[in-house]
Amino acid sequence: VQLVESGGGSVQPGGSLNLSCLALWFPYDVNNRMGWFRQVPGLEREGVAAINPQGVRFYGDFVKGRFTISLDTANNTLYLEMSSLTPEDTAMYYCVAGQWPGGAWHLASRYTYWGQGTRVTVS
Repeated sequence: VQLVESGGGSVQPGGSLNLSCLALWFPYDVNNRMGWFRQVPGLEREGVAAINPQGVRFYGDFVKGRFTISLDTANNTLYLEMSSLTPEDTAMYYCVAGQWPGGAWHLASRYTYWGQGTRVTVS
């Protein structure tokens, strides 16, 4: 499995960015979970959002309606649309994938596969 992210960059406060993640060789399973984590140096990784093949979405409390996660199952591509960005959203964003039944989407240890990360800077 390989996760290839794209779409990071720099934006002014209040702006928008869209992230994409192509999941190569990640077989379909009803227990698939894909999502996004972010990390600021010196801090723990933080769950941003996750989605399962049934289209159920999960978001971190800090998202507050600003981000939308979606999954194109036909093309195995995960998206994160971010708007109303603030400097506090500045971080390295990682695409993640794993397989397990049930919840706990926000636990980084649940995800087996991680992308290389794409940097988002809001200033």
